[in-house]
Amino acid sequence: MSLTHHDSNARMSQIAVHNGTVYLAGQVPSDASAGMRGQTEQVLARIDELLARAGTSKEHLIAAQVWVTSMGEFAEMNAAWDAWVVPGRPPVRAAVEARLAKPEWKVEIMVVAALPEA
Repeated sequence: MSLTHHDSNARMSQIAVHNGTVYLAGQVPSDASAGMRGQTEQVLARIDELLARAGTSKEHLIAAQVWVTSMGEFAEMNAAWDAWVVPGRPPVRAAVEARLAKPEWKVEIMVVAALPEA
């Protein structure tokens, strides 16, 4: 069994890799002053960075969990998502309305991806 953790602190890791599967922690925006689409774009860019660090990319996504603070802004999140996701290769996904850890955050996304075969 292979298991590695990256970008860890006492509470959590940003990346865990187990037997060819990459798990990312929930990602949140860095600039909470942006609207839903802008915050989602920030989160997706961070996901791209972390997946690259782990040796994979959004082309290998398996699953995604999305939390939004208001379903009234769901279409804005989806607009950013649809522009980002690889056409013809969307992961399985669940999206729910939830209260996030900081009230200024509008979206949090957690993904699972496969490592590409060598």
